[in-house]
Amino acid sequence: MSQEPLDTFQAECQERLEELELGLLALEQDPQDMETINGLFRAAHTIKGTAGVFGFERLSAFTHEVESVLEQVRQSRLYPERGLVALLLSCRDQIQSLVEEAVEDRDPDPEAVTVRSELAKRLGDYRSDDGPDVAEMAEVEHFRMPVCAQGTVDGEGVEYVTADNWHISVRFGPDLLRCGFDPLAFLRYMRKLGDIVAVTPVFDSLPSLADMDPEQCYLGVEIDFASDAEKSEIEAVFEFIEDDCDLHILPPRARIATYAEVIEALPEDAMQLGEILVNSGALTASELERVLACQERLRAGSDAGEEASRLGQVAVDEKLVHPEVVDAALNKQGRSKARAGQGRWVRVDAEKLDQLINQVGELVIASASSSVLAQRLGDEALTESMSVTGRMVEEIRDTALKLRMVQIGDTFARFQRVVRDVSSELGKDVRLEIRGGDTELDKTVVEKINDPLMHLVRNALDHGIESGAERAAVGKAPEGRLLLNAYHDSGSIVIEVSDDGKGLDPEKILAKARSRGLVPESHIPGEAETYRLIFEPGFSTAEAVTNLSGRGVGMDVVKKNIEALRGSVDVRSTPGAGATFVIRLPLTLAIIDGFLVGVGESAYVIPLEMVQECIELGEADAATRRDGFVNLRGEVLPYLRLRDTFGGQAPPQARENIVVVKCGSQSAGLVVDRLMGEFQTVIKPLGKLFRELDGVSGATILGSGEVAIILDVPALLKVASTPAGPPMQRQPEQARVH
Repeated sequence: MSQEPLDTFQAECQERLEELELGLLALEQDPQDMETINGLFRAAHTIKGTAGVFGFERLSAFTHEVESVLEQVRQSRLYPERGLVALLLSCRDQIQSLVEEAVEDRDPDPEAVTVRSELAKRLGDYRSDDGPDVAEMAEVEHFRMPVCAQGTVDGEGVEYVTADNWHISVRFGPDLLRCGFDPLAFLRYMRKLGDIVAVTPVFDSLPSLADMDPEQCYLGVEIDFASDAEKSEIEAVFEFIEDDCDLHILPPRARIATYAEVIEALPEDAMQLGEILVNSGALTASELERVLACQERLRAGSDAGEEASRLGQVAVDEKLVHPEVVDAALNKQGRSKARAGQGRWVRVDAEKLDQLINQVGELVIASASSSVLAQRLGDEALTESMSVTGRMVEEIRDTALKLRMVQIGDTFARFQRVVRDVSSELGKDVRLEIRGGDTELDKTVVEKINDPLMHLVRNALDHGIESGAERAAVGKAPEGRLLLNAYHDSGSIVIEVSDDGKGLDPEKILAKARSRGLVPESHIPGEAETYRLIFEPGFSTAEAVTNLSGRGVGMDVVKKNIEALRGSVDVRSTPGAGATFVIRLPLTLAIIDGFLVGVGESAYVIPLEMVQECIELGEADAATRRDGFVNLRGEVLPYLRLRDTFGGQAPPQARENIVVVKCGSQSAGLVVDRLMGEFQTVIKPLGKLFRELDGVSGATILGSGEVAIILDVPALLKVASTPAGPPMQRQPEQARVH
């Protein structure tokens, strides 16, 4: 078998496995959510069916066991208690392992075979294939009707009919007789469509003899009707009095399979549940209107929950359709929505997408080069044409970059399982909250940020959040809280990992750092500098080594991986109240809008989103230039001279400019010779020899063919605002970074 269909199979299974994991975690919180239960069944069914098509028997057989249990849950024969959910989560992991074995065409590990056998046995313990169908038996008991017209009644009670007939429940309106209608006439007419097996009169509205009105109808009947007629034909019998009676028509159970087949044969169009039921004949149009009206009444009720007002549940409660038919319609609806979604999506190889971005980057460089050449030639028509071309290239660039933008919510959602498993292992009760899941960033950044986030989440669970007893002792709620939050800020994406645990202990951190020689005894670092010590290689304050932490090989990796993405990580903490790790990352690693500046013969690019304003550094500021800060509208602004930072040989010009940049809450100025305007910047990675340069995040090629350095603004801001600088030492009360 070629690799391409296998890759498609693996991608499809991975999506369904993610649905299984998220659905099971949601089911643990709300065990009665039928939409989630149906989604779980569809995901398992899809994996099983696809595996069968490819001939992966082990995968198909094991998934069938999972599907069978989910079917029991779907039919309300099993309650999804926490133990069952935990078992299904373990089975989900084994399904993923089986998918990998199938795709890689390798023999199963003997230990894995043992685990799967044990899981299959435990699944079998939950199944009740040989026992009675509890939901079905309850439904049959609910709809049993006593024989009166053609049945027999004994002294002990009544004989019950089977559910293989139509069941028609009619409550005639009180004005039926006044309008000239004979209730028995409708029963006689029904005989033209089939056989009346049983009729039971119902007098539940019959008043006392003194209150009885001889012109008012108090009759109701329950009818078992054997007929091959369609539901709409039976309903038409009562067409003339449909507004003056309460009518319920329940098909025979023998028709469930027929309705299911009709539903399955319907076009794969996006349809509402009511449309599917009507198109299949399970509901008539008038019945659908009645169900919708009842649904609105339930939703309007203050004590009516969302579950009780779902259309399918209302139709079942109104005795208009069987639950199995509703399930078949829901499955059809789910598949139709999935297919409709697939029609709007095209699966593209990530390598092809990366190749497209690279080609667009080269196109941007070529367009800039052509624009420079047109300006040198002085041809106005050519310059105008290149201006139009440049705008089109910019649109192509933006569109191409959007292709790689994905929401970070999918990455955040994967940590629900991590939090559940790790907190359970540690004996802690922790709730994960997710905010800003719709925040978008480059797919490459998402893939590379997963490991640092994993370190931070596990660290918060192990070190940050206390046990239930410790939290109770300090007056906290027994349940801990872990928050993953994402948002855009100044052209970057900010990801926060927060917990409400005990926070960081600066004294303990500083003592550990001094003992390891990281901080001299004479130096008293600030709180922010102290917190940054936890990112030193091998640094750990854990009392004991566990399988989660304590070896000091986590936080330094976090910092290294984030800085490799041209990002930064900072820490905020309040002892006793929790800690927050703030990660700031660029939105993309490929192409950015830049602001081009010149220093001597060198060119530098500043990310445009971080540029606040540009001001001239005049002769009047000569004294403050030597001190490394200027007075900007009454506030102290530290600055760096790029000529001094990067060792420029050319002497400074008479007129210099300051580019005010901002990242997060920090601001600083960069002194340059020339302001050269906005520039579409294609980021080119630096070679290994230059990757450790401070203040440099990459390089780009200008339209002239020259190389320009892309500045690492967060790193330069840290240098400019370091407490060791002169302005911070001499005038701390005035040095306000904004």
